[in-house]
This record gives sequence, C-alpha cells and structure tokens, in this order.
Amino acid sequence: MDANEIYEILMKRFGQAECELVHKNNYELIVAVILSARCTDKRVNQITKDLFKKYPDARSLAMAKQESLEKDIYSCGFYKNKAKNLISMASDLINRFDGQVPENYEDLISLAGVGRKTANVVMFVGFKKPAIAVDTHVFRVSNRLGIVNAKTPLECELALQNKVDKEKWGNFHHLLVLFGRYICKSRNPYCKDCEFKSICNFYKQNK
Repeated sequence: MDANEIYEILMKRFGQAECELVHKNNYELIVAVILSARCTDKRVNQITKDLFKKYPDARSLAMAKQESLEKDIYSCGFYKNKAKNLISMASDLINRFDGQVPENYEDLISLAGVGRKTANVVMFVGFKKPAIAVDTHVFRVSNRLGIVNAKTPLECELALQNKVDKEKWGNFHHLLVLFGRYICKSRNPYCKDCEFKSICNFYKQNK
C-alpha cells in the first residue's frame, strides 16, 4: 500500500481535513502555531481566545512586556521561550515586513520561533501553497505505517514529498495529524479501529 492509497483511505475516514487552530488571519495563525509546540490545539485555542483580544496585531504583540505575555500563555508550556520568540517575531514583522506575515518560505524560517513545521503550516494553511509540516503525529504515523523510514523530521518531510502527489501534501499532513491524534496515538493506539493493521510496524511488533 503506497502513500497515495493511504491518503485515499484517510480521506474516506476524515474527509477534507482542516487546521484545528482557530484563527482569523495569518498573524493569528503564526502565533497559534508557535504556541502549539508541545501543546494541544485545544489548549492553544483556549489561550488565543483572550490573547488575540489583548494583542490583535503584530504591532501590539511587539510592544508586549515579556512578563505579562508569559502570564497570558503560561498554560501552554515552555511559556518563557515562547513569549520571547513571539515578541521577537512580531518585532520582525513590523520592522522587516510592514507588519505582515511573509509569504516566502525563507523569510518565514528567519523569524524567531519559526522552524520548518511552523513555516510549512503557514505556507499551506495561510497561503494555500503545497507544503508538508512534520509534527510528532505525522512523524509517528508515517514511520509506523512504513510510508517512510525516517530518523528525523526533516528526513520524514523530504521522504513524504517524494512519495505523495504534490497537490495532496498539505491535506495529507492534516489527515495524518487527525489520525495520529485520535486513532494512532503514541500510547495505547486504537488498533481495533484502524484500517492499516496489515502494514503497521507498531501492530506487527506489539500485537
């Protein structure tokens, strides 16, 4: 079973998948994705509901006091580093990009707190450009199902690009995230409810 076949099966299960981070524009999107590192989307959405009222744009976030911002995002974990990066990122948006989130990938990864995963999410969700973001769910599921045999997120990303039709990249990311979040969990995955037992490395080793 190749990657495109897995994609079609996941489409039947989930349909056209969407980003679960609540946002109204690309500024809110990039902030939410930065906050989502090692944090659930549900928790991020709880935080940003009030955060975006307090900091509705890059200018207001760039002027935030770090101690105050830390308190606002405390519950998402790694709040000190995230607060520092958010203020720096917002300052760069004001000073380098006229307050707008850049559409260029290299510009995106030059921002504080923005790695490949965050940049790829923004490219696909925000700008509708083909991109595969590799988070813990995508990395785990891709390896378990034998789509890739990758030791790093970068290896996983490049392998997926070669195995999946380009027009499916972004949606495949969302499908793998949903499958990993709700079915193929890190611990105690719901193997009974899985269509991929016959090809799953985890199932073969543990069941």
